[in-house]
Amino acid sequence: MFSLFSSRKKVVPVRVTTMDADITAINIEPDWTGRQLFDAVCRIIGLREIWYFGLQFVNKSNISVWLQMEKLIAEQNVIKDDSGAYHFYFLVKFFPESVEEELIQDITRHLFFLQIKQSILKEDLYCQAEAAVLLASYAVQAMYGDASEDIELELDKLLPSTVISHYHMSKEMWEERLRKWWANNSGLSTEDAEMEYLRVAQDLDMYGIQYYPIYNQKDTNLLLGVSAQGIGIYETHNRLSPRPFFPWSEIKNISFKSKEFCICNVDKSKLKFRAQEMSINMSILDLCIGTHNLYLRRRQPDLLEVQQMKIQAKEQRQKRLAEQTKLLKERERRIQAEAERDKYKNEVAFMSEQLTTMQDFIKTSDESHRLATEKLEQETLAYSKRCSEAEAEVQRVKLSKVQDDRFYQFPSNHAVPYDLNPKRFRSQVFINELVQYAPPYGNENVEPQLRHSHSTMHHLSQTSEMVLKENFVHRTASNGMTSSYIQEDEPPVNNNGSTVMLDEEIQDLCAEIEKTKIENSERNRELKERLSHLRQEIDVLKKQDSITEHDRVHANNVQMGLDKYSALRKVGQCQDFEKGQQFFK
Repeated sequence: MFSLFSSRKKVVPVRVTTMDADITAINIEPDWTGRQLFDAVCRIIGLREIWYFGLQFVNKSNISVWLQMEKLIAEQNVIKDDSGAYHFYFLVKFFPESVEEELIQDITRHLFFLQIKQSILKEDLYCQAEAAVLLASYAVQAMYGDASEDIELELDKLLPSTVISHYHMSKEMWEERLRKWWANNSGLSTEDAEMEYLRVAQDLDMYGIQYYPIYNQKDTNLLLGVSAQGIGIYETHNRLSPRPFFPWSEIKNISFKSKEFCICNVDKSKLKFRAQEMSINMSILDLCIGTHNLYLRRRQPDLLEVQQMKIQAKEQRQKRLAEQTKLLKERERRIQAEAERDKYKNEVAFMSEQLTTMQDFIKTSDESHRLATEKLEQETLAYSKRCSEAEAEVQRVKLSKVQDDRFYQFPSNHAVPYDLNPKRFRSQVFINELVQYAPPYGNENVEPQLRHSHSTMHHLSQTSEMVLKENFVHRTASNGMTSSYIQEDEPPVNNNGSTVMLDEEIQDLCAEIEKTKIENSERNRELKERLSHLRQEIDVLKKQDSITEHDRVHANNVQMGLDKYSALRKVGQCQDFEKGQQFFK
């Protein structure tokens, strides 16, 4: 229990609700002031930028008011809950003009992020549909990291209910657009995603404005809006466009007496109005004074404490940026390695296919060679058979000739019969030609030819494999994928390695910072274009009977090319302090 008191005094338990936790370990003494409780809460959560925050409670009139720091808690009409404890809400009370330049600590940024997100979902802060989708994409990035189809999105916790119900769109259609925008945030860290969320949210028309009900001199219901830019008077049905608006540079003093407030201008003219509830007078005055003091403080040199905090925050951001840059490089290297691995796989698959094709070709060639060999053997056997038959025929003819010679033996002076000589002559010529031109194919000539054919096919196979290897080496060398090239890409290890790496990281960091500035400007321009396209896309699906006054005012401002700041400047230029007084008469 957090307790700084004597055990003799009666203590009162206190419950403080922050945006991400409840603090119940606090007991206070009856003589504690609001400042003591506020400091205790800040110490517990480790907050140093305490000037943006305050403690809010619901008073006996059921109105939310701010706890006064210099007054006793017991004197501020704080009611106890059912457990007998005081219940306070630790919330952002004063808003900066630029979250990116003024918010220093991570915990400060995180509390801002949670509160703005809750205000949008509860519809206390008007947010048009296209901006709601963009903000939801940053919120999902901050909560879950990079986009993943495995994560189930709860639209009720990401988009305002009116945004979902005022369009002819199913939840699947909203989720599809949200996932598309979420994918564009890939690589953003939690801190960067929350800061991007706040950068977009601070441009909303109602961002950073706290409204209080007031009356003018005709008892007309109006709203007093206090923001970092100044004080505006709003109609109850239109909280977007003030009429009139007074920047802090024109306001000299604010005071109240009873229910009547008085705003004094630098030219000593006055603007008076009345609060509808007397119990909120001190909250209005305290909020105006604190906001004006911060306005002046921003235009002065930073205090020593703030300078130290900014230096520490800058070092932490640089360290985080260096780690993120290193992480991105490792991710790029992994992606590149995976791409090279896939390329290797494709090359290997291609070579394997080529090798398979060549093997099939060699196999087919072997089969053709076998068939040719078998055919050759068959033809050789056929020739051998014909030769044998021819030799047998020659022997038969010779034998027949011998028999004929024996049978036809004539005297030497007797003439040979003419009809026998031509026949014998033709037989002898045929036999001589057959013996002379018959191919000398025998069984002894087949094996040398087969061996010659096998050696030829083996030589063809070896030549094909050598060609494939040479092609593979040539391709990998030309693409820079040989093992020697990969090893040369690794940084050398030597005694000065740490210094070289540090210098490289510093140079990379400086280049990355400069690159980030350029990318932010380009991203903002692209973001506006994409938001415009999304607005045009979903406007045709909007239910016409659900259009609110705020939708009409915002659409009119967009049509005129006005944003939050240009609209305020236009209101300030079109009216002076005296004309503003007429609004209350």
